[in-house]
Amino acid sequence: MARTPELLLLLALGLCCPGIQSQRYQMTARFRDRTITHPEMGQRLELECVNPKDDSGVFWVRQDKGGILHFIVFTTSLSRNTFVGNAKESTRFEASRQGRFYQLVVKSFTSQDEGTYFCIMNSNQVLYFSPGLPAFFPVATTAAPTTLATTTQHNITEEDPCLKTPGRIQTTEFSFSCDIFIWAPLAGACVLLIIALAVTIVLCQQTRRRRCRCKRPMNGKPNAKASVPSRHV
Repeated sequence: MARTPELLLLLALGLCCPGIQSQRYQMTARFRDRTITHPEMGQRLELECVNPKDDSGVFWVRQDKGGILHFIVFTTSLSRNTFVGNAKESTRFEASRQGRFYQLVVKSFTSQDEGTYFCIMNSNQVLYFSPGLPAFFPVATTAAPTTLATTTQHNITEEDPCLKTPGRIQTTEFSFSCDIFIWAPLAGACVLLIIALAVTIVLCQQTRRRRCRCKRPMNGKPNAKASVPSRHV
């Protein structure tokens, strides 16, 4: 078996170079429980790989979100496992073989286990890859805060019928209630203006008449008496 750095180099070449992959053997990676679409935190996640070649072992590899490959385990046709660092056992994974099915178990799925899983077979110095099996937590969708906005809009609509949504505004027609709110103050202001104007005109006419009835003083002096010419002796 090749060492882990050399294996990862081969895997990287296999993922980047389509010519290394062959369609002779169809590899398939999938969840054992077909109802699973997204793993859950702390779940015991079981994966299986269908290997069409009975006498070959299978590599399990995970590609994380950043595109980095992580070797997990190599399982031989005799169900002998070799994990990272040539370890025979792992605290995070389990691996086995049952007939043509090679199984990988994530004991407790966490965020560091998220990624795309591949099972790979090496036959006659040719790598055969399965399609990637994505295993990610479901994306949390936050609901838009429409409750307060909806309540506020509903209260405004009930209290003030003049405020309408943009889709309902009509530039050529106004509701009867809006006509009252708009034209009633204007009509009252016009009436007050007319009354004030009429009163001003009446007062001006009375003042003018009073000024015309007054007698003008003689010689331009008020209360002046006519002077009598004196005789000279």
